[in-house]
Amino acid sequence: MAARETDIQAAICDYLALRRYFFFRSNNIPVFDKSRGAFRALPKHTPRGIADIIVVHIGKPYFLEVKRPGTYQRPEQKEFQKAAEAAGALYAVVRSIDDVQALGL
Repeated sequence: MAARETDIQAAICDYLALRRYFFFRSNNIPVFDKSRGAFRALPKHTPRGIADIIVVHIGKPYFLEVKRPGTYQRPEQKEFQKAAEAAGALYAVVRSIDDVQALGL
């Protein structure tokens, strides 16, 4: 059975924490508001397609989009990637801790 994306994210975050990197996991899924029967909007200025994990290493931001094998970025994630790279950040789609290590993290 293939690993769930949340399990891959958790493993990567555990690895980064063990290595004592400065990072955070972006909660980019809006909360469901039971009273309205709808999802709440993301906070103002939260870009659509923001990466799952943001790491700052040696002064450089890394945006890590976690995907299961065989899955791909949505159009808004590709747009976020273009904007992040244009601003000088490193952006990568990662599917495992090995992929994170290959980035030099």
